[in-house]
Amino acid sequence: MLRIAICDDEQFYRDKIKRLLEKYLKEHDLNCEIHLFSSGKEFLDKSENSVKYDIVFMDINMEEMDGIQTAMQMRAFHSETYLVLITAFINYVLEGYKVDAVRYIMKDTLDAALPECMAAILQKMKIARVSFSFMEGERMLYADNLFYVESQRHKLIFYYMEEQTHRDTVRYHMYEKLDTIEQKLHGYGFLRIHKSYLVNMKHIRRIGNYTAVLSTGEELPVPRLRFQAVREEFVAYKGAM
Repeated sequence: MLRIAICDDEQFYRDKIKRLLEKYLKEHDLNCEIHLFSSGKEFLDKSENSVKYDIVFMDINMEEMDGIQTAMQMRAFHSETYLVLITAFINYVLEGYKVDAVRYIMKDTLDAALPECMAAILQKMKIARVSFSFMEGERMLYADNLFYVESQRHKLIFYYMEEQTHRDTVRYHMYEKLDTIEQKLHGYGFLRIHKSYLVNMKHIRRIGNYTAVLSTGEELPVPRLRFQAVREEFVAYKGAM
């Protein structure tokens, strides 16, 4: 469940941002709570009560306390919040560096810019869902919860962590080439460690002795000829996290 705050002293823009967010989230089948604030003071009253938001859309130009001042105080409590600055004036663009904003959106570009902004943030947060047509039926899977995909002859087996329990592993099956799934999952942190295994690097504990040890305790083989390249890519991934 995502928690998103919109802070803008103009109701027109509060409502517009909320409407665009709801449309985007519905299209991507994501659950979310959206809270609206009409001033920096009102927002900070909630933030100081330990209400943490995953994403905050903050208008820069507000009376009494502007968005930069508000964001600076917010950062004292929540350094990991993704902050998006909204304004009608282009000359404020450099202010975003002071508060570690991930995006700066002009109000007259909201319709086009907000969906792109959300896609970029969700990619950073690694909250992504990918649709697959399995033998069990159409499924929308969280990429983060997919341990690995195994190729057995002409059939693929998806090993997936059940979202409700975060413990049980379920299996889904399809007839497809692993190369095709590798392309579909490109950009989500998956590594081809073997001609028969595509593994989510988030769930790899270590790579050594020509095996990849997963968070589940499973050990998958890494061929000698692939080992150096696989290990280097995994090390680079861990360093970029």
